[in-house]
Amino acid sequence: MAVAVPAGPQSTIALLQAHSLTSAVQAEIERLILCGELSPGAKLTEASLAERLGVSRGPIREAFRSLEETGLVRLEKNRGVFVRSIAIDEAMEIYDLRAMIDEAVGRQLAERITPEQIQSLQVLIEQMERLVKAGQDTSASDAYHRLNLEFHDRLVLLAGNRKLINLYRRLVNELSLFRRLNLAAGGQITVSAAEHRAILKAIAAGDAEAAGLALRSHVLESKERTLRNQLAEKPANKLAARSDSATAPAAVPGSRRNRHA
Repeated sequence: MAVAVPAGPQSTIALLQAHSLTSAVQAEIERLILCGELSPGAKLTEASLAERLGVSRGPIREAFRSLEETGLVRLEKNRGVFVRSIAIDEAMEIYDLRAMIDEAVGRQLAERITPEQIQSLQVLIEQMERLVKAGQDTSASDAYHRLNLEFHDRLVLLAGNRKLINLYRRLVNELSLFRRLNLAAGGQITVSAAEHRAILKAIAAGDAEAAGLALRSHVLESKERTLRNQLAEKPANKLAARSDSATAPAAVPGSRRNRHA
């Protein structure tokens, strides 16, 4: 009968190094997806990413599996790995679910948040407000977006439910695939910063009802803003399509193009 041999120091180190490399690869692919360098619907290949990141295919393969669990990619049998695309109806459902989660988190934190935790949230809000004063160029919008995500993630972390944290982060990832740079449109960074200040004020005051309502309203306002932006883009896309059609060369009667129309 074979006897199991405990892993020696070298085996343990190799295992830790492999795990660390896979985590680093996953984090970089996630960054490329969320910043838009790898766009929704794009096919991802082990070979191209391995060459780009300077690693073997093994960590890429492992990262793909983890990224599927986080909702950022989909694995299709016999076809490959693709960055997920989120349709508008699915995005609206995610907003509704987020609104319910955020409302519950706000109520819970209002009842038990500590002064130290309030201060950590205050620091984030002050950083967001400085970005608003600095202007709304692309770099400021990107930095604000990161702080916005960190603020909401911190709220859920402080609620202390590990299952909820994993679910929430997946929803945020999926939504990020849909609404990139939504905050940058129409001066919404200023409005968003004020909403975050009101959220923290209600939580710090221990007003569970006000805190829950502030967070719920904040998410649903973002939902409505996203929906308006999507509807505004559709006429522009249709106009561009008509323009392309109008400037296209006329078909010659009897030509191959005409026969297949």
